[in-house]
Amino acid sequence: MRKLLRFLKAYRKESILAPLFKLLEASFELFVPLVMAAIIDKGIAGGDFGYIGRMGVILVLLATIGLVASLTAQYFAAKAAVGFAAKLKHDLFNHIQSLSFGDMDMMGTSTMITRMTNDVNQVQSGVNLVLRLLMRSPFIVLGAMIMAFTIDTKAALIFVTAIPLLALVIFGVMKISIPLYKEVQSSLDRILGRTRENLAGARVLRAFHKQQEETEQFTKENQELNRLQLLVGRIAASTNPVTFLIINGAVIALIVCGAKQVDAGRITQGEVVALVSYMSQILVELVKLANLIITVNKAIACGNRIQEVLERKPGLLEAEHTVEPEKEGEEILSFSHVGLLYPGSREEALTDIDLSVKRGETIGVIGGTGSGKTSFVHLIPRFYDITSGHLKIEGVEVKEYPLKKLRERVGIVLQKPVLFQGTIRSNLLWGKEDATEEELWQALRIAQAEEIVRGKKNGLLEEVEQEGRNFSGGQKQRLSIARALVRRPDILIMDDSVSALDYATDAALRKAIREELKGMTIFIVSQRAASVRNADRIVVLEDGHIVGLGTHDKLIDSCEVYREIYESQYGKGAR
Repeated sequence: MRKLLRFLKAYRKESILAPLFKLLEASFELFVPLVMAAIIDKGIAGGDFGYIGRMGVILVLLATIGLVASLTAQYFAAKAAVGFAAKLKHDLFNHIQSLSFGDMDMMGTSTMITRMTNDVNQVQSGVNLVLRLLMRSPFIVLGAMIMAFTIDTKAALIFVTAIPLLALVIFGVMKISIPLYKEVQSSLDRILGRTRENLAGARVLRAFHKQQEETEQFTKENQELNRLQLLVGRIAASTNPVTFLIINGAVIALIVCGAKQVDAGRITQGEVVALVSYMSQILVELVKLANLIITVNKAIACGNRIQEVLERKPGLLEAEHTVEPEKEGEEILSFSHVGLLYPGSREEALTDIDLSVKRGETIGVIGGTGSGKTSFVHLIPRFYDITSGHLKIEGVEVKEYPLKKLRERVGIVLQKPVLFQGTIRSNLLWGKEDATEEELWQALRIAQAEEIVRGKKNGLLEEVEQEGRNFSGGQKQRLSIARALVRRPDILIMDDSVSALDYATDAALRKAIREELKGMTIFIVSQRAASVRNADRIVVLEDGHIVGLGTHDKLIDSCEVYREIYESQYGKGAR
């Protein structure tokens, strides 16, 4: 949590002025009981209404100055806290963007969202309260005790007894509640993850009539969160009654002691009232301090969770000394005994992958579910690092190739098409920011998406809602393919990106790619044998191993896995 305070450096002035103005407010507040004592002892006792009026004006003046100081402190504290949170979110988002797919898999999307939103808000509240109260409350407590000693030493000893007891209660609550707040946040992560999963898969849930089961599971997890929050709430709620009990006991003792001192002529009635006022001030400030500590506990727990993300080193790091190929060769990619082990897994997703790919070659990748097709192609843009063997691009190890230039040369269309809020044009320009109209329309034509755009009222300027909700699955796939084609990459990866297309559109797309993208190295990952049939070579994967490599005709005769896939789609004996 301490490391996060670096985000306050830009708000040094506000971070200093906020507590200083709070101390100024507190200083004037400490004089109020003395003025009240003077009004009682001199004004009321002597019947001097002029004196009471003058002292009343002083009270109003003290209140006015205190109010102005308080509002000023609030302004500076809010400015610092909001600015701190904005910088923290920006840095956190940038860091998350630098994390690899493996890091994301390990940490989970739901916990990332919680830390970016709820956790940052908790830390912001903590910073705001600390700037306003951390110095003010102890200053009032200490100042009130000193003022009490200036009035009467014997009565002030009650303060010396009460304050340690209150501190014991407050810090005891803090010690118990900090670990519980961490559990609450972890439970909240689980709830958010389940909610996100259910909302994303709402159609599947209803199709399989699993609403009741998911509702029961959600209820179970929600009840656990509720139990933890109630436990923490009860502990926190016990703070105020216990502190009030101690303070009220101290006030009773103070009144008894003060009465005896008045009878003995050592102090006046006004000074007894001042002592009680100081005790009340201490009560209010210690209650504030208790609430501050509870909020700070939450902020510390959330800050530590944020710090965990910020301290996580990206799983993919660019080499200190990158190498670029000196000249273009015939071979563009070379897999040599490549293996891939996902973080946290015990078994390899890919094992002993050997493959050499020539420039301009079309490679089909096929296999059953979980065979490693997506893992295989994700190694090319280095979404994941290989864990054994060698993967070279034009003779250069992929880990030594400049990451930015590598990904500029690779275009990829993922299994799940993703469109971003904006326009069709803004989505297509992700591939190439300075693309011309001709380039955009050419990419749309090859991707069989031209009719989609022509059919829209605003053409390329048609609005795209968040996640492309106003487009069908097939339309999103074709627009995603067009976006990849706009940049005219050296290597194009189509990772099962035509699953939502009908066979006619799929065939037209493959024909357009074959005729208009000559010279481009293409990887087509698909469950459909028809999509890969005309590839120069087909890679057949099973359990992370290459079990077949060759043309369609060769594999039909020599690869049992490929033949089973093909015959399952076209019938026994089909060729």
